[in-house]
Amino acid sequence: MNFMDAVKTCFAKYADFTGRASRSEYWWFVLFEVIVLIVAQLIHQYVYAIAALGFLLPALSAGARRLHDIGKSGWFLLLGLIPLVNFYLLFLLVQPSQSDSNQFGAPPVA
Repeated sequence: MNFMDAVKTCFAKYADFTGRASRSEYWWFVLFEVIVLIVAQLIHQYVYAIAALGFLLPALSAGARRLHDIGKSGWFLLLGLIPLVNFYLLFLLVQPSQSDSNQFGAPPVA
């Protein structure tokens, strides 16, 4: 999945916490989010706050779908709130996709 397809997919599934997201889809969306938030911060802190709130739900749903892709529950995103344990969450997010179906559905189409 390329950059634009990943961003379009994540915004199309704005609040869809079901299904699976490929590794490329998730990380391209994270890159887009970081770039937009850096630019927004350079403009003004209020623009940054609005952009961060706008990205909150799509980022959570993409993260949950990414965890579903490796066979984990989306609730594992809460590990990001615990210092040092959040490195385990990062480890999970970089794992390769499961090639077969799991309890969260069929593998995402690349």
